[in-house]
Amino acid sequence: MTPPPLPPAPDAKIAMGWMHTARFLTTAAQLHHLPPIDVPEIAFVGRSNAGKSTCINTLTQQKQLAFASKKPGRTQHINLFALGKQGVTDAVLADLPGYGYAAVSRTDKQRWQQVMVNYLVSRTSLTGIVLLCDPRLGLTELDEALLEVVRPRVEEGLKFLILLTKADKLTRAEQAKVLSITRLNAGGGEVKMFSALKKQGVDEAAQLLWQWSHPVPAAAEDSEQNQPPALDG
Repeated sequence: MTPPPLPPAPDAKIAMGWMHTARFLTTAAQLHHLPPIDVPEIAFVGRSNAGKSTCINTLTQQKQLAFASKKPGRTQHINLFALGKQGVTDAVLADLPGYGYAAVSRTDKQRWQQVMVNYLVSRTSLTGIVLLCDPRLGLTELDEALLEVVRPRVEEGLKFLILLTKADKLTRAEQAKVLSITRLNAGGGEVKMFSALKKQGVDEAAQLLWQWSHPVPAAAEDSEQNQPPALDG
């Protein structure tokens, strides 16, 4: 299956303005409690301390949209946020529970990992995944397990982005090194540095998410391809 082509990247102000429209839609403890979605859905996943909530709040320019718990690993729900001007939803962000936190019981960990796997494998509206990763740790065993789970869907056209958060804690040379290493293991996904503190990579991430959510309609693509050749005048 060939994914629809991406439109040109919008101006950063347009993309950031669009991200700022994010508002709480619903929350669910189980996959079957989530409402069906008929617009592109983009999931944010990552280890409990990878800066996922901070990333969502920075992209949407809202301090408390995503709940950043003082105790990582305590957010045990899938939270959905609608994007689009008032009265219109043209995309949905899904904030999935962080994984890998030691203080959570083994039973809870296994239950949530299963919910997350089921979501990533079977959620039909899922269009793209943003994996948050602390570049000082690199891709962990759990991150790599997640990459394996989604690989078949990525091969079918699911969009995939790894954001290396907390980039401000690395030198430029360290950033370049971790970027090249992560790209080798990204399984076809894109990799970008991201810093909420320095606003590094924020505009670029917002522009990419906008592109994911506004694919070129098949009819428009076909009409372009079927245009007769221009006559030389």
